[in-house]
Amino acid sequence: MLVAGGLGLGLVILPLLYVVVQYNGLIALRNHIRESWSDVDTELKRRHELIPNLVAIVKAYAAHEREVLENVVTLRGRCLENQGGVASQSGVEQQLVEGLQRLMVLVEHYPQLKADQHFLALQKEWIQTENRIQAARRFYNGNVRDYRIKREAFPSSLVAAVFHFGPEEYFQVEPGLRERPESGFDGKA
Repeated sequence: MLVAGGLGLGLVILPLLYVVVQYNGLIALRNHIRESWSDVDTELKRRHELIPNLVAIVKAYAAHEREVLENVVTLRGRCLENQGGVASQSGVEQQLVEGLQRLMVLVEHYPQLKADQHFLALQKEWIQTENRIQAARRFYNGNVRDYRIKREAFPSSLVAAVFHFGPEEYFQVEPGLRERPESGFDGKA
């Protein structure tokens, strides 16, 4: 009788223990995602803070290139205002990266600008920021991958479904300026 009672208790406790472990694992992964997103967000804000300085320096040399400069400023504003989900922010950030790439192509036409010490220092900071964004993005996306695996793999998917663990999105933005092009950002056009 005692053995049957212990076996019955074990049959109740073991599945319950499994559910608790899986639930806690999903919670931990979801919190890792939130934490790593804050790292991405911090680096994106650092990029957004560099834009006014970049635009001001380029404007001094290329005042007649107003459309490209205004586009970058407008896109920066949209990025700062966007409080949507990861997919929404990915789209706006991708547009900003493309605008900044057009701005860098514009810079190629101004040898004096490429030799300007303020521009070179800003460009160095820009490259470091882009590298930090990519590192934070990879870390975030790794956490999303781990969460998705746990959420979708059987039998932990049953726990995820019962407790309504929703999907998480990858942050997908192509890299911006990450290293110095050979063709003259160092002032040696």
